[in-house]
Amino acid sequence: MFSIYLFIFLSVVALFSALKVLLSKKPIHSVLYMTLTFFTLAGHYILLNAQFLAVVHVIVYAGAIMVLFLFTMMLLNLNLEGEFSKSTLMKIVAVIAGGLLFLVLIASLKSFDVATVGTPELTQIGLVKNLGTILYKDYLLPFELSSILFLSAMVGAVMLGKKD
Repeated sequence: MFSIYLFIFLSVVALFSALKVLLSKKPIHSVLYMTLTFFTLAGHYILLNAQFLAVVHVIVYAGAIMVLFLFTMMLLNLNLEGEFSKSTLMKIVAVIAGGLLFLVLIASLKSFDVATVGTPELTQIGLVKNLGTILYKDYLLPFELSSILFLSAMVGAVMLGKKD
């Protein structure tokens, strides 16, 4: 029962922060609201019992990508003087396009059926322990080959970046 309330809370916060990303006047505030959206989506992953995906989501998106966005915005020095005015025709076209997108989403979700998971093995599929077991048991050779590929790419990058 608690998970339902947590899901509703995370959904409301995610929708609110996603709207604030679009409606915020300052770009830095938009980036911060996007970070909040990413954290709420990681909370949804945890509710879906996919802890590994939640951790990777926080590290990659909320960590690396948001830092990249913040540095880009700080380097660009976005001011309000550079903002151009939008004509009423562009605003009308944007509202129509958004309405059509909303209709497509409603039409695609109209026949969606929420099915409950019947077997308990499928509810444990996103756990880090099960993912590691499958990765090191069934996919050991591709994992080791990709690690060798990453190691050689790292050595190549160091050799290219090294001064003579």
